[in-house]
Amino acid sequence: MLGSGPLDNYRNRSRKGDENQNRTPERRLAVVVSCSVAFLRSQHQKERLSIIHEYWLMLSYTCACLRNEFNSFDTTRDTVTHKAWLDYGCFAAGTSNGFRIYNCEPFKETFRRDLKSGGFRIVEMLFRCNILVLVGGVDNSQYPPNKVMIWDDHQSRCIGEFSFRSEIRAVKLRRDRIVVVLEHKIYIYSFRDLKLLHQIETLSNPRGLCCLSHHQNTSVLACPGLQRGQVRIEHFGLIMTKIINAHDSHIACFTLTMDGLLLATASTKGTLIRIFNTMDGTRLQEVRRGVDRADIYSIALSPNVQWLAVSSDKGTVHIFSLRVRGVGMNLSTHSNASQGPALFQQNSSNSLEPLISPNTGANSSSSLSFMKGVLPKYFSSEWSFAQFRLPEDTQFITAFGSQNTLIIVGLDGSFYRCSFDPVNGGEMLQQEYVRFLKTDSRPGLSCGNTSF
Repeated sequence: MLGSGPLDNYRNRSRKGDENQNRTPERRLAVVVSCSVAFLRSQHQKERLSIIHEYWLMLSYTCACLRNEFNSFDTTRDTVTHKAWLDYGCFAAGTSNGFRIYNCEPFKETFRRDLKSGGFRIVEMLFRCNILVLVGGVDNSQYPPNKVMIWDDHQSRCIGEFSFRSEIRAVKLRRDRIVVVLEHKIYIYSFRDLKLLHQIETLSNPRGLCCLSHHQNTSVLACPGLQRGQVRIEHFGLIMTKIINAHDSHIACFTLTMDGLLLATASTKGTLIRIFNTMDGTRLQEVRRGVDRADIYSIALSPNVQWLAVSSDKGTVHIFSLRVRGVGMNLSTHSNASQGPALFQQNSSNSLEPLISPNTGANSSSSLSFMKGVLPKYFSSEWSFAQFRLPEDTQFITAFGSQNTLIIVGLDGSFYRCSFDPVNGGEMLQQEYVRFLKTDSRPGLSCGNTSF
């Protein structure tokens, strides 16, 4: 259970007006007590009536103040500023008044903090433990957008912080690393002693694109390179860097598998999604979202790496069937962490063999795809296997749930759980819809790249 702490200590608002309005709650309480004592000591009826009148005015104003304090946290005025997947079962939502944590299956709010000092642009959690990383918004008077605060909610205290000269674009966590993303640079720290381990120069990265593997035997980081369309892959366990020329246009979104062996990317053009081997940079598969340009909001890979989901500003979530699966992933999952790099290097050559999954369908393609190599590349494209329609005016991110389901969360405070047919594909079925947060307007901040 996450505990309470200094995040709940709110500063009193400055008030203007008469003497009563300038009194603190403690002072108002003292006046009420004084009125009560004076009333008991008074012998005259007129004096008692005067005391009762002052007592009533003070009590009425105190109740009004309490109502104002309560209404300041009215969820109808809240806005979502950031969402990050903690794992495949829950997510954190930074809001204009604090942050909240939700469970996906079943859907429910598990924890929240509401602040008067302002909201958080970034809320990251180390799986389901009590460690959170918080970065405040521009309007947060206590936590500025250039400072990372590592908060232990069990101890109700800050256990570390980093300050930078420029605005923080993203923060990523794994059990042994803290990664802070600025627009042109990435800093990698040890979680144990908060010492700086690496610095990586990148191309302008306003979206805060960065992704980490979460496998105990591999330590992989993906980030933009120094050239347009490049993705830089750092295999820290192998002390190896790989540059992948993924697209001709700038990178818009990417994600890694849990073990970091596969990379899925999309460019600012938003028509193609490509899957690469992070060890040698080989392109393993390419699928087509559409023909028109689109802003890709998120890319998600299923835990078994059989499916890929993409959301964009076109209002449709697409699911693609993948031909590539990590054969060696299950074997390495139960290995000793100390044998990680050696095992990873041993299995990497055969762990990405292209396989067609026998129990899943194939992506749709053009009827002229048999003329591949003769007609333009468009006619041999692989199109999405399943689809789900959403409003076009909201930004959505996705993650795969259990039993062929997809979780979709919108920055307008909407939650969808949909199911898809793994054999026939087609339109997905909506299984659940929840409006967990009411908003008056669209937030202006992007959630960036999702993290798992």
